[in-house]
Amino acid sequence: MKTSGHEPVLLEPALRLLDPRPGEVAVDCTLGAGGHALALARAIGPSGVLVGFDVDPGAVERIRSRAAQELPLPPTLHLFSENFVRAPDRLRGLGLRANVVLADLGFSSVQMDDAQRGFSFSREGPLDMRLDPRQPVSAADLLASLSERDLARLIGEYGEDPLAGVIARKVAQIRGTSPIQTTTQLARLVEEAYGPRARRSRLHPATRTFMALRIAINDELGALRSLLDAISRGVGDGPGSSKVAWLNAGARIALISFHSLEDRLIKRAFADLEKRGMAARLTRRPVTADDAEIDRNPRARSAKLRVARMATPAQS
Repeated sequence: MKTSGHEPVLLEPALRLLDPRPGEVAVDCTLGAGGHALALARAIGPSGVLVGFDVDPGAVERIRSRAAQELPLPPTLHLFSENFVRAPDRLRGLGLRANVVLADLGFSSVQMDDAQRGFSFSREGPLDMRLDPRQPVSAADLLASLSERDLARLIGEYGEDPLAGVIARKVAQIRGTSPIQTTTQLARLVEEAYGPRARRSRLHPATRTFMALRIAINDELGALRSLLDAISRGVGDGPGSSKVAWLNAGARIALISFHSLEDRLIKRAFADLEKRGMAARLTRRPVTADDAEIDRNPRARSAKLRVARMATPAQS
């Protein structure tokens, strides 16, 4: 399903494994351009409830507009311009328990195509990269404030770039004479750091540096860890806890990652839940896009989908 120039990644396998049904409560943790959210909305129908989150205020407005235009009989909508770490509290506050939870941990083509957001090294724009534009620190701020050593560690850990130290040294040299404030400035700088190796690189040399800065600015791994922890306690926090469940027994959880660090966290968390008898993994190996989807949508190439189903009382 391709709408508004955007194609939701791994939509068909996600829907097949999640199996959303009429009248259920579905949570989309990352509304983005709305492709996954609207597909869930159609599946749960007017008797269902869709709860959606996105730190980008524009995403919430896009979903409201698209739902009004594209869904003759929409489900009840509760949409929040917040990080998905608030999902458990919001569902508890609404008196709801989720049957389906989906999180696409990438960023949408709407954000990528907007040069002013600073996500793309192929477009001239401010070095921003904030998913939530209300946050105070941009990528340019981070690049200016980190020591060379800390910057090398960040690019090495989050970007997994073998030339992290060389790139950090180049950044330190350049910012000593003039600030690095635009996407193309940084991209050229990284290319220069790569030198002749840039021509042999399968990826654009700046890919990993941009990814590392985006992950750090938006605390993407911290948010994912919080969500995984909330899932592990989602059907109740144990005797004596004041927190009630936000997931129904048998709830299906689908997480789509684009980075090996994210995928490892999800894999370990789902395996641990299964080992403890709290969930069953519906995907032993991650589901990836087929050639046809990659041809339609090249960003799907790195996407990995993992799905788990929370245990029911009879299973646990």
